[in-house]
Amino acid sequence: MFMIDYMHRGWWYWLLTACLLTAGVAGYPFGFELAIGLTVVHMIDYIVRERSLTAFTVQVRLSVLLYLLLSYPEPLQFLIWVAVVGTWARALFGYCLMARTLSLMSWNRRAPFTGALLFKTYFSRPVRGNIMQGLAPLAPTLRAAPGV
Repeated sequence: MFMIDYMHRGWWYWLLTACLLTAGVAGYPFGFELAIGLTVVHMIDYIVRERSLTAFTVQVRLSVLLYLLLSYPEPLQFLIWVAVVGTWARALFGYCLMARTLSLMSWNRRAPFTGALLFKTYFSRPVRGNIMQGLAPLAPTLRAAPGV
């Protein structure tokens, strides 16, 4: 049930981000700014580690950063609750709503978009690594041409 991976640096980023966001909604506004700053560091760390701006792990961190920036202005701060709950879910259970959503984007998806894929994406159990590793392999007729 719990997927606490204290031996992995990425898990510590998520845990600290969840704590900072929680501090932010608990009345300490600097928690939001620190969470945004930590997410920038987290993203840069993964860009260096992956040596790619388009790696799935980098896409997730960039999307989280953009979501935090979007929900920072006063009129949109109610959106921060999705980030708080989602980041705690990622840190404690390995369930990343952002990664699952990004896996459905056309540039990340290898299978046709169907209701079954949507259901499987959001309701399958978390896997070690990332959601892309939990998707079924491509059927021979759906494989992309080499180099695509």
